[in-house]
Amino acid sequence: MERVTRAFVVGHPIAHSRSPLIHGHWLAEHGISGTYERIDVAPEGFSDFVRGLPAAGFAGGNVTIPHKEAAFRLADALTPRAEKIGAVNTLVVGPDGRIRGDNTDAPGFIAHLDQSLGADWPEAAGGTALILGAGGAARAIVVGLAERGVSRILIANRTRGRAEALVALEPTRARSVAWADLPRLLPESGLLVNTTSLGMAGQPALDLDLGALPKRAAVADIVYVPLETPLLAAARARGLAAVDGLGMLLHQAVPGFEAWFGRRPQVTEALRARIVADLAPR
Repeated sequence: MERVTRAFVVGHPIAHSRSPLIHGHWLAEHGISGTYERIDVAPEGFSDFVRGLPAAGFAGGNVTIPHKEAAFRLADALTPRAEKIGAVNTLVVGPDGRIRGDNTDAPGFIAHLDQSLGADWPEAAGGTALILGAGGAARAIVVGLAERGVSRILIANRTRGRAEALVALEPTRARSVAWADLPRLLPESGLLVNTTSLGMAGQPALDLDLGALPKRAAVADIVYVPLETPLLAAARARGLAAVDGLGMLLHQAVPGFEAWFGRRPQVTEALRARIVADLAPR
């Protein structure tokens, strides 16, 4: 009897997660006998859930809100990237039952930029990226940009102390800037990344005039509902390269699938179209 490899995504709530669609697509594409399921676990039950993974027969899984920092604390071992970011979104159960924690948001974001903008985008960006927001996604993106060789990372957050905390991740490359200084900083920014919830469905739009960005600049938004945020629409209207948030979701899933199921999947137009169709209002 063929062994069925089991993986999951855990969060609270979890019904909205598109991860089962992504991994289900790859399982079918590669003809793999495996499952990937949504599991809703409240914070008070998360420690027992993680400790029970080997006995439950899981190869691992993804971790989403609100458990990423708890997963960081509970993992038996951490990748250097996860250790630096301070959060885990991917768990892998080893043959010995030990649980390794990784953070694939950073390489997922960078892989999407590479696919969308071409491999030379760091040079085209002039070496300067401007990050809006200082939450968990921003932490991963700062680390990813530094790994990719971006030499100057500016971090703007309305509460400047939170931006200062991110500077500590890459002190030789990153610095915090005042939100009020954004208009002055745009002309020197080759990549603008919105990691805030502004522009998300149900949230106000990000009020920022992109007119001062260089013509070669690219604008990225980690929001994917809606797929085209007001910020990205404004970027396209100016003729700038616009990178939506869906690609980060798709690319961050690749390392986990490879670790659990033994095949490295590709982010294709067919996969993207499937998720876009699922995001469409019903």
